[in-house]
Amino acid sequence: MSVPHSPLTMLEPHTPTDALGRPHVITRGEGVSVWDEQGRRYLDALAGLWCVTLGYNEPRLIQAATDQMAKLPFYGSFGHRTNDVALALADDLARIAPLPMGRTFFANSGSEANDSALKFSWYYHQSLGRRRRTKILSHHRGYHGSTTAAGSATGLAHIHHGFGIPLPHFLRLHCPDPLSPPAHGLTDAEFVDWLIGELENLIDDEGADTIAAFIAEPILGAGGLIIPPANYYDRVQEVLARHDILFIADEVITGFGRTGSMFATTEFDLRPDMITLAKGMSSAYLPISAVMVSARVWNAMTEGAERFHTFGHGFTYSGHPVAAAVARETIAILQERDIPGHVRATAPVLANALDKLRGAESVRDVRAYGLMGAVEFDPTPHGMAAGELGATLRDAAAAQGLLVRALGDTVVFAPPLISSDSEIESMVERFTAAHEDVVCGRIHHAAAWS
Repeated sequence: MSVPHSPLTMLEPHTPTDALGRPHVITRGEGVSVWDEQGRRYLDALAGLWCVTLGYNEPRLIQAATDQMAKLPFYGSFGHRTNDVALALADDLARIAPLPMGRTFFANSGSEANDSALKFSWYYHQSLGRRRRTKILSHHRGYHGSTTAAGSATGLAHIHHGFGIPLPHFLRLHCPDPLSPPAHGLTDAEFVDWLIGELENLIDDEGADTIAAFIAEPILGAGGLIIPPANYYDRVQEVLARHDILFIADEVITGFGRTGSMFATTEFDLRPDMITLAKGMSSAYLPISAVMVSARVWNAMTEGAERFHTFGHGFTYSGHPVAAAVARETIAILQERDIPGHVRATAPVLANALDKLRGAESVRDVRAYGLMGAVEFDPTPHGMAAGELGATLRDAAAAQGLLVRALGDTVVFAPPLISSDSEIESMVERFTAAHEDVVCGRIHHAAAWS
């Protein structure tokens, strides 16, 4: 039997496929549910990929795209020319920004936004004559994308394997995971001291005059939903400011209400030089992302552009008017319906439901913040390799009509922000049933789609 060609997709360890190696194909979505090509319905507990924040089939977003398509289907932002919708979206973002920013650059994905922010940090220092400042700091287990530069900043090995990255000058800091080995036996405050000591030692060893920027997620998403200990980013920012190392806050996952505030920058009292955005910016209905750049950085880049006689960065689809129209409507809905307020009200439902798994067999930790939750498992009692238990639980959840993501042996929840209390409770109930199936021994190996 021949297998038709399918799109090349990112594969992670223990990626689910059917017996013929085909991907699981989703064909329809409504509210917080999706259906596959076999007609099976699933509660989508990961909002696509942390991104379909307003759920599937939101009529206002569909109408916004339709209307803009009829009016102006495309005009880019290139060569000092742009379109009215991109300009209006930049104003919208400036009004809701967590702190005053200078300019907004539009791109098409979180990877492109982070790649651009890294280039901007280099351009900033070059504009000030600091040609040695080329090194980028980031976290082990941090995720910033899969393009060449953003992938080099990413601290996940499976993003690097086979691609010849990370590039030189990308330096890694320890993941601020309170469950990691260096944190054992330490209070949170002592662990933060250890992390800051590592940061200061790295800067001393490399030379502050060689480091351009530090890029970090307020909450590390694809690395396993890691919530850094209190005061960590306050201390980090003190060190960065002392050495004039730029701080890039990667809000690709946490932006637009996911944490209960419009931006996690507000939640954690961050003061970044740049903020990168994507995913929830359009509720993922169309590809769009952004880099919000502080006035300090933008002013230096402007002076540099005069000296270099160019600012040679941009994409054909930057500020695409149809994507921008959908993003504008998404922001309007977030504000009119007070979606961040809804998240604050429903976040305890998710946290309390997941917390019932604390102490259950093989459960190492349960954590949650806003509408993000994770259950971390220990595969050792089952004699499984690293990541195999997480994959087994993910597949068992699918058999219960629930889509979750396994990040190694951590199973992550990030449901659409419109999810009701009962839908969230049903998601966790289905996962609990999947866990019971696995630990009772009815499923011993990662299941294949059938």
